[in-house]
Amino acid sequence: MTDIHPIKAKLRDGGVALGINVRLSRSGDIARIAKASGHDFLFIDAQHAIYDLQTIGHIAQAAQALGIAPLVRVRSVNDPDITVMLDSCVTGIVFPDVNTAADARHAVETVRFAPLGRRSLGGSPPQLDFRSMPTDKLMETLNAQTLLVCMIETMEGLENVEEIAAIPGIDILHVGSNDLLSDMGKPGQFDCPEIVAAQARVTAAARANGLFAGCGGNRDVARQAAAIRGGAQFLTTQTDIAFLMASAAQWTDGVRKLLV
Repeated sequence: MTDIHPIKAKLRDGGVALGINVRLSRSGDIARIAKASGHDFLFIDAQHAIYDLQTIGHIAQAAQALGIAPLVRVRSVNDPDITVMLDSCVTGIVFPDVNTAADARHAVETVRFAPLGRRSLGGSPPQLDFRSMPTDKLMETLNAQTLLVCMIETMEGLENVEEIAAIPGIDILHVGSNDLLSDMGKPGQFDCPEIVAAQARVTAAARANGLFAGCGGNRDVARQAAAIRGGAQFLTTQTDIAFLMASAAQWTDGVRKLLV
């Protein structure tokens, strides 16, 4: 294991990390698909899909073994299952609806070991191949190998983003474009000046505090490229459902057109 999470290492080198939003898949096969299709991480969506912990653990173990980072978007900063996910090979937690510095601080306290946080130590986890090491080294290694992502999805979160970004222990500020647009009263208006300005503000706050910026919910190739050009480095491309639906529809349409 290295002393830094592989996604964070890629971002520090100026790279872009792309992830599949996983809502449909229930096996580690999705990690192989992610790898073969050029993705860097799984964004397992436990906020909007029903996943049991054992399934999350199996997917995470397959992903981590393949070099694909297994991240989970939990239900909230108060999700009671975060620690057991981290003890079961999940290497990153994505917190939705981070609206205040207090929310961000609670997220850090849950994910990080002391001195930054209050995470309970359960021994060496599968992502370290259960290897034994001194407690201080184990905590240091797991802190370094765990990615913490805070989502900005409301106007309240956007107004507090500079304070949120200043909380030590966060790695990425991730714009939830769909929910933020809805909170703005502009659902689906992905090209409106307000969401473009919001992404720029989050990116600036991240950079000012040595963090990285992300963009999610914006399911358009050109707009995702524009976000990257604007400084976002952590992006979810599409959901597994959307990829399957698009390819399936293209195929059936193609067959039917040839029969006309």
